[in-house]
Amino acid sequence: MAVAPLPLRQRTRRPTPTELDAIPWLKLLDGPLRERALTTLEVGDAEPGERLCRIGRPATLWFGVVDGLLKMNNDDSMGQAVTFTGIPPGGWFGEGTLLKREVYRYNIQALRPSVVAGLPIDSFHALLDGSIAFNRFVLDQLNERLGQFIAARETDRIHDPDVRVARNLAALFHPTLYPGVGNWLRITQQELGYLVGLSRQRVNQALNRLGSAGLIRIEYGGLRVLDLQGLRRFA
Repeated sequence: MAVAPLPLRQRTRRPTPTELDAIPWLKLLDGPLRERALTTLEVGDAEPGERLCRIGRPATLWFGVVDGLLKMNNDDSMGQAVTFTGIPPGGWFGEGTLLKREVYRYNIQALRPSVVAGLPIDSFHALLDGSIAFNRFVLDQLNERLGQFIAARETDRIHDPDVRVARNLAALFHPTLYPGVGNWLRITQQELGYLVGLSRQRVNQALNRLGSAGLIRIEYGGLRVLDLQGLRRFA
């Protein structure tokens, strides 16, 4: 009989220097605040399907994606789950919940093997209290994510699958929210289908159309965006 793996919280480890370099806000800190972040940061290796956050659980960590791909969705116990957004490398999330010291109102689940970092809530608030640069980073995060969710609500009302794929792809390449992505993202058509709510075959059709329009290029293992603004305006 297979032994069930330990919960992710019990499989954490110290981040490597390379993993620390992938944390965008860490370079904004110095002195004791940077030292506190370095000593309290942990990383864990999440398996596909594993949940990092569950609806109703108290928020204890500020999470970020070092590598891999996560999805944020609602509770599926009362019907079909709705995916709010994907979270690629460089993305940090949950700051609003930590600011209010509330429970999670969403689930976060790994779509593929992912390396996820966590900063304890007390360290998160200490950085807010002591660093203007960190405050600005969090403020920018909240502002950009608000705009992203407003755009996602508009996208939900669009019935054209090609436009839905274009808008969702553009969201995954957001330079402020996901600075670790750049212009190339490792993602499969099946994973993109999970995020958009379409079949892999329909996603393939949409990607081919976006490629013909000169907006993206399908490459081995992922996608390269050639025109981010064009993706956002695609109709």
